[in-house]
Amino acid sequence: MAAPPTGAKAQERELLDAARGGDEEAFRRLVEPYRAELHAHCYRMLGSLHDAEDALQEALLRAWRGLTRFEGRSALRSWLYTIATNTSLNLIERRPKRVLPIDYGPSTDPHDGLGLPPAESVWMEAYPDETVGLDDGFAAPDARYELRESVELAFVAALQHLPPNQRAVLILREVLGFSAREVAESLGATVASVNSALQRARQTVDERLPEQSQQATLRALGDERLREVVEGYMDAMQRGDVDAVVSMLAEDAAWSMPPLPAWFVGHDALRGFLVRGPLSGDWRWRHLPARANGQAAIGSYCWYAEDGACHPFALDVLTLDGSRIKAITSFITRPTLSSDHHFYERWPEQPFDDSEVGAAFARFGLPERLD
Repeated sequence: MAAPPTGAKAQERELLDAARGGDEEAFRRLVEPYRAELHAHCYRMLGSLHDAEDALQEALLRAWRGLTRFEGRSALRSWLYTIATNTSLNLIERRPKRVLPIDYGPSTDPHDGLGLPPAESVWMEAYPDETVGLDDGFAAPDARYELRESVELAFVAALQHLPPNQRAVLILREVLGFSAREVAESLGATVASVNSALQRARQTVDERLPEQSQQATLRALGDERLREVVEGYMDAMQRGDVDAVVSMLAEDAAWSMPPLPAWFVGHDALRGFLVRGPLSGDWRWRHLPARANGQAAIGSYCWYAEDGACHPFALDVLTLDGSRIKAITSFITRPTLSSDHHFYERWPEQPFDDSEVGAAFARFGLPERLD
């Protein structure tokens, strides 16, 4: 990895000395350049935005408390990654594996309703890579995956199927470009065991990933064509045009709605879902474009009769196959979600406090409500 300029090293050394002396502001400035990438690292490990934030706060607290033991034999960045990785591994032991509905159970018949959310949260969450400040490109010359590619839904979902140590090894080696020796030191393992874990992890992830990443798809599509796809989807949804929505979907497109376990695949099932659910005519939608997980996304707002405003309902993350929509992962943000077979019919009648969902939308650069 490229060394920072001498001036940056000198400033880091000054901040480190001050932080060791108890200067909390110096510590904040010391770790701030690494905060965004450490946040993304915790998200890849855990598959959850909220868990990632918990892990990052715990890791930084451990770093602050252990700063006097940092002797500088490794770079500060490597030391922070070691703490963040091991903090995430500890958290994985205490929390359930995060998945998407398509990995949780079989697809659903639209006549069977949407089901109840599991009692314990098991779902992956969307990631606000742009507002967090995740960089483009590769983290290091030896990295195999681009930084934004490594937070795509398919990639993070594939990571969650790896045993924790394999997950850590693959991320540290293939996403961040650390050497096998550095990874071994971080995990308290041998270089041989790291290389063996990496080989097994590569095989599992490669089997689960599509042939082309969303980053490659978006580059091939171009900004103008992408804008046409997103605007066409938003327009069709706002007009309640089922045929127009279905015409934009790939033949084997899937639509899921965590935290609901139901998901639908194929044009017939998706048409039935749309007619019975969001495009039944009982809903009035507004949409705004966004970005999440390095992918195109759309903030979906539903009009609520009580105050005549549109409130956040879901963040729809689009997975594209060329100009067709291959998957819509609609992350429902309603805190009062109490699902049953008539969820879409009864939701507009539910009272709600939108402070939590508004804050969730704000993370993606979206307004908390539309008047």
